[in-house]
Amino acid sequence: MSVLDTWTAAACDDLGLTPADVDVKAVLDVARDVAHNVVRPGAPVTAYLMGLAVGRGADPAEVAARLSSLALDWPGDGRE
Repeated sequence: MSVLDTWTAAACDDLGLTPADVDVKAVLDVARDVAHNVVRPGAPVTAYLMGLAVGRGADPAEVAARLSSLALDWPGDGRE
């Protein structure tokens, strides 16, 4: 088990979730797309927004796809 897996399991346990509730790869992929194509601090903010949307009933895979698409189509060079 990796440190990330251990952390995810511990965080899920603390929040009353199960690791199966979390698509870690999708969250990391979205964070990468935002960090590389928009701005680095946008990655954790976007992950939070993703969680809010999913918590309000949105489909996790659809949210991830929409946010990655938005980030990949973002104009500019990703620098502030």
